[in-house]
Amino acid sequence: MAKFCPSMMCIDFSRLAEEIDALEKGGADMFHLDVMDGHFVPNFALGLEDIKAISKLAKIPYDVHLMLSNPDPYIESFARLGCEIIYVHAEAPAHLHRTLSNIRHAGAKSGVALNPGTPVSALEEILDVTDVVLVMSVNPGYAGQAFIDGSVDKIDRIHELIRRKGYQTRIAIDGAISPQVVARLAGKVEYFVLGTAGLFRKDISYKEALDSLSALVN
Repeated sequence: MAKFCPSMMCIDFSRLAEEIDALEKGGADMFHLDVMDGHFVPNFALGLEDIKAISKLAKIPYDVHLMLSNPDPYIESFARLGCEIIYVHAEAPAHLHRTLSNIRHAGAKSGVALNPGTPVSALEEILDVTDVVLVMSVNPGYAGQAFIDGSVDKIDRIHELIRRKGYQTRIAIDGAISPQVVARLAGKVEYFVLGTAGLFRKDISYKEALDSLSALVN
């Protein structure tokens, strides 16, 4: 069943409690927390203290997407904050298999993110320690980019690899996820990360947006 995961870098942090309450009442399934270091991606986003504040207020699960050049020293800290899934980029750790194994040992689900230019073959040797594959359908770092259409074919190829390997790995997608994209990927993706294209809009409430997206997939 599809899950909708609001990207919390899009909320108004001056109204944190109200925003979390509205998203939860609107039907969000999981909060998506982006951590950026200004090096791996050309932007800064949430940090440990931001996620600590969200963790004290959230009643639904939350994941964390580590867009960091060196994520390994921070895995234990984010696991202790209760992050259900910890995503690292396939391109970042020197020893990706070890990093994903360490995420599991820390008590979280292991997630690996693939940039648009990273081939599906990067997953070949690490699916045995991967719970979720996060397909980036934009180049990470900024909101408001256009959806990269090749992501759909990439998801099909990931499905085939998972089937061939015989694992239960799930698929997530992040980047310009509009209602049209959700409808197109219904049944192929479990976790939809939502930003300005599908949820954080001026013309519709969180509940109205989430209800309309849910109707497309469930």
